[in-house]
Amino acid sequence: MSDKPPGWSAARVIAVAVLLIAPFVGTLWVSSYSRTEPAFIGLPFFYWYLLVWVIVSALCTGLAYVLTMRVERQRHAWRRARAAQPPQGEGDGA
Repeated sequence: MSDKPPGWSAARVIAVAVLLIAPFVGTLWVSSYSRTEPAFIGLPFFYWYLLVWVIVSALCTGLAYVLTMRVERQRHAWRRARAAQPPQGEGDGA
């Protein structure tokens, strides 16, 4: 068993960061959606664009949570396995 616990890969950190930052960029960059056309089922673009971001934000946050919890579960299993091992030097009869 490795002495070092499983950790975060750079790709996973970047993925979680992008998933959490994307909703902020999409909703705070107002000039990209401050218009009324195209309308969808009678709603101006401004409103339905923000409503779509509510759903997208929930999905992004949920996916970031899943990616984070996978690492935490691996670390927890590593700690549990490490605690179950006898300490080094015991049982050698010295």
